[in-house]
Amino acid sequence: MVLAPLSLYDYTGGEPPTVNTLRERYERQCAGHSPTNDAGWLNWIVRAAGSRDAIGYVQATLTRADGEVTADLAWLVAPHAQRAGAATEAAAAMVTWLRAQNVRRLRAAIRPDHRSSARVAANLGLRPTGLIRDGECVWEASDHVIPARN
Repeated sequence: MVLAPLSLYDYTGGEPPTVNTLRERYERQCAGHSPTNDAGWLNWIVRAAGSRDAIGYVQATLTRADGEVTADLAWLVAPHAQRAGAATEAAAAMVTWLRAQNVRRLRAAIRPDHRSSARVAANLGLRPTGLIRDGECVWEASDHVIPARN
């Protein structure tokens, strides 16, 4: 199971979700938007190249303020598939798709000590803003940045 390794929660806290927790989460996410309809949700499964095996996911939460859509990005790759560029490749594909949908503001919240996620964010063209929210550094990019593809 992709979400079972305890090491995945070193930076996010918590513990592996139960099957029932996952079922409830996926039922909510399949709606494609928050219960209050103030945010859109994109959730893409990341599969290993040359296989149908799920190895992680990328997500975007879309919000609108002042006529501008912002995508808050997140990614996760199972430990056995890390360090092969899958997170960057999958997140870059999502960023490319979001840009095609005229999403111009991208953000990610990353723990300051999570170097792997910081590298993914940098590869996407995001830069740290200096803002810390809930112990995480907010990284951001505007439409002037073209994401790198590995």
